[in-house]
Amino acid sequence: MEGQSVTKVVLLSCGSFNPITNMHLRMFELARDHLEDTGQYKVVKGIISPVGDGYKKKGLIDAYHRQEMAKLATENSDWITVDTWESLQPVWVETVKVVRHHYNEMLAAEQKNDDVDTVKYAKKRRIEGNYFEDSSHDKRRGGPQLMLLCGADILESFGIPNLWKQDDIAEIVGRYGLVCITRSGNDPHKCIHQSEILWKYRKNIQVVQEWVTNEISATHVRRALRRGRSVRYLLPDAVVHYIQEHDLYSAESEQKNADVVLAPLQKYTGASSS
Repeated sequence: MEGQSVTKVVLLSCGSFNPITNMHLRMFELARDHLEDTGQYKVVKGIISPVGDGYKKKGLIDAYHRQEMAKLATENSDWITVDTWESLQPVWVETVKVVRHHYNEMLAAEQKNDDVDTVKYAKKRRIEGNYFEDSSHDKRRGGPQLMLLCGADILESFGIPNLWKQDDIAEIVGRYGLVCITRSGNDPHKCIHQSEILWKYRKNIQVVQEWVTNEISATHVRRALRRGRSVRYLLPDAVVHYIQEHDLYSAESEQKNADVVLAPLQKYTGASSS
């Protein structure tokens, strides 16, 4: 559309990435295509943020290994990166705080670029001798936007009691925005319809239909690895080699945190581990 401003978008995906799969990466490509097809957005960066060990999910291997696998999986991407801030925190960090952190980082980077551009612009205007003709540089409306990228299962999890704070959902969706990739067995439109908060902010939710259904599940991948089955072509080759090299995902590792209450449930219900 001629004259229409295009908003720069950074996509943030939070999760266990235990291990990272080709589907995790595919979600970024689907989201970018969908957003840019609208003509309203330009996706400039994708961020993978593995959850910290403090999340206490059953079978969650050490964050260091999950970080390294994610880095290997994205080494050939020119726009998807891995950020370790969340996984390095000593305790579990709510997703809304991770989103805030990356939003502030994004704004700081944008401001730094603006400061450099301002200096260059001022020099250019002084050279030309025209100080007031062009005010377009000062136009800051429509700055960069951070959006949380997730699968439809995450959208569905918003309805699980005590897993998410309602205020956090409102802030994530209402202030930042959500890009949701469909999955078989999940109905994101139904989730939105049944939730008062999601319905209120439904215009901030981009539902992306995945027509080439790909049900790669990290849970199924771990099961295959425990049973000595091949997982090639489900994960990037570099990740498969890393898993083999470090002998990850055994029957023993799957029992990690088995008797521990998930961090959000501990926090929001006061439940403790047995």
